[in-house]
Amino acid sequence: MFKDLFNETIWSLAGNKIRSGLTMLGIIIGIASVIALVAIGQGAQNSIEANIEAIGSNLIIISPGAQRSASGINTSRGSAQTLTLDDTSAIAAEIQNVNGIAPEVSNRYQAIAGGNNTNTQIVGTVSAYTTVRNINVDLGTFITDQQVKTSAKVAILGATARDDLFGVDANPIGQKVRIKNVDFDVIGVMLAKGGSGFANPDDQIYVPLTTAQHFLSGDSFVSTISIAALDQNSMVVVQQQITNLLLQRHKITDPTQADFSMMNQSDIIATASNITGTFTMLLSSIAGISLLVGGIGIMNMMLTTVTERTREIGLRKAVGVRKIYINLQFLFEAIVLTFLGGAVGILLGWTASLVISKLINMQAQVSLSSILLAFGVSAGVGIIFGFYPARKAAAMSPIEALRYE
Repeated sequence: MFKDLFNETIWSLAGNKIRSGLTMLGIIIGIASVIALVAIGQGAQNSIEANIEAIGSNLIIISPGAQRSASGINTSRGSAQTLTLDDTSAIAAEIQNVNGIAPEVSNRYQAIAGGNNTNTQIVGTVSAYTTVRNINVDLGTFITDQQVKTSAKVAILGATARDDLFGVDANPIGQKVRIKNVDFDVIGVMLAKGGSGFANPDDQIYVPLTTAQHFLSGDSFVSTISIAALDQNSMVVVQQQITNLLLQRHKITDPTQADFSMMNQSDIIATASNITGTFTMLLSSIAGISLLVGGIGIMNMMLTTVTERTREIGLRKAVGVRKIYINLQFLFEAIVLTFLGGAVGILLGWTASLVISKLINMQAQVSLSSILLAFGVSAGVGIIFGFYPARKAAAMSPIEALRYE
């Protein structure tokens, strides 16, 4: 029975290849869009998580709170100036299970070297920054405690900043970089870590913290304090102890009114994952609309087919073909259309995700769940939108069908 159904279905669909192809197009586009967007979204999420994990082990980041205006309205978080070097010293002296602590002052400035210039992130920090942020020196040396004490005008370049200012893979040690009309001697180049956007560790220039405060920012506050906990298990305890210490130092009794905020590595990863996951779901839902359009196209084609084959249906019923067989015949045609469209859509979506990942230099991840979802949706669309035309065909009276012109 099913062999006959399959043969009749292939014969019927092959009889009008162009119409069958156009009918499948909506399903193909919908499935391909869902597969590609889910793959790219998952790849982006994995890339973000890897980049966050790479910035430091067991990392805790303390940022200033929101600045309150005279009218009592809070501005964006991190806009206030509430953290100082004294806070850093207190944390280092009183909090246990801390593997390293690195205050920093950071802002974007124009850096100039010879005839080249670039707008990059200038990070004023201390020697412990390499331990806390898990970065390594490729050429030369990093900032020393003595250079921080003397406010030395030295700079260590990120790999991208080096390439922009001195050329790809150049050795700029001993050269000078001008930042905000101040000349800095280049003493090192950091090992490339990879990244993109404003938080790219390779597109940064590092200078001693006190140098940045005296010559760049012009104040004694710090932008953030980065802390490496001893291990993963101690992170929560260390974070709570630091919170209590800073509340006490800043004379704040209500924790909800704290003039600082704190995030650990797990919080940052969870937040980034939620954002990328929500964005992927939104794009996939929009792409899924084309599946609905494709399903409507299949139903429209099947209804047209039923009308064209009315006399055939009447003849079949007149010679004793059972109602369920006619029902299955038209339903099977709709399911085959959606499965073929789904298979082509999966292949096209997989190819598109690989091509796009090459263009944007990111590893897309096609998951088994998205493929199973595509096939499930294809089957569902075929059954749902093929049921009504099949039922209509099976319900025809043989006498009325034979009279149809």
